[in-house]
Amino acid sequence: MKIGNFELNSDGVFIIAELSANHGGDINIAKETIKAAKDIGANAIKLQTYTADTLTLDSDKEDFIIKGGTLWDDKKLYDLYKEAYLPWEWHKELFRYAREIGIDIFSSPFDKTAVDFLEQFNPSAYKIASFEITDYELIRHAASKGRVMIISTGIATIDEIQDAVDICRSEDNEDIILLKCTSAYPASLEDANLLTIPNLAETFGVISGFSDHTLGTTAPIVATTLGAKVIEKHFILDRSIGGADADFSLDKKEFSEMVKAVRNTEKLLGKVDYSMTDKKRKSRQFSRSLYITEDIKVGDVINGKNIRSVRPGYGLHPKHLKEVLGKKFSTNRSMGTPLSWRDID
Repeated sequence: MKIGNFELNSDGVFIIAELSANHGGDINIAKETIKAAKDIGANAIKLQTYTADTLTLDSDKEDFIIKGGTLWDDKKLYDLYKEAYLPWEWHKELFRYAREIGIDIFSSPFDKTAVDFLEQFNPSAYKIASFEITDYELIRHAASKGRVMIISTGIATIDEIQDAVDICRSEDNEDIILLKCTSAYPASLEDANLLTIPNLAETFGVISGFSDHTLGTTAPIVATTLGAKVIEKHFILDRSIGGADADFSLDKKEFSEMVKAVRNTEKLLGKVDYSMTDKKRKSRQFSRSLYITEDIKVGDVINGKNIRSVRPGYGLHPKHLKEVLGKKFSTNRSMGTPLSWRDID
């Protein structure tokens, strides 16, 4: 599967920098963030496409007041989304700019009108946010466009995840990526349950990844070791910009460290490999082998005193020790000579 020009099965982990609300209401900050994401090695920048009116109602009723121990408690949903949204009129310039500097760009649509709006930019993927996984018609409409579907599973039951996958497939769209996600901001390490990442791939027959809301960079590294092919993390140039997502976003230095750590983890994981490389062959000089431990003459009997398994590794393999004991030497040799078959009668 490809996202843009990135081949998930051969090019490594696809790292998404989530712009989210980290633009400070300034398109220039948004562009600087895109440039920074490119410079520190992210594969894509992701926007969010909604307005307060496409997400919720402008109501003061209790249902519409945020509560539950979040960063935004006591705030109206409408006011939060009005503050955080990225103006739709910015999209054309941001898509143009990202492509000009060579970083992939796509967005999370939050309703069908957002999908229709984004289609003009030919995005490489659609990302369905955790809280939208229950909006089956949004998933169906996005999947029908034939683009890669990246779906966060943060609040979903296993049946809802299956429904989302089935909806995509019913639209003849098999390019499905499910992201393990904990929909808390920030998320605790205890709630991450990253062992779900390989299980998502196995259970649903898709590519799996990780949308991370924990603090720091440990979780993306662990996710990589568990087979995550996509990692998404909120990115902000500097937390002084403020905004709804600043507290759980990585700044430029932290995001750069995460990218390097993920790439180093990929190198460490490598592949299943038992081949004898040149490096391995060279290192075998420090292995044990059979050496003559005292001066010997033709006809001397080989015993545990005149040969031993020692370092370095230029003599016969130690597995031949029992085989040669009791045989006779066919040559005169001095102590410190590697034993070879030509020395044995």
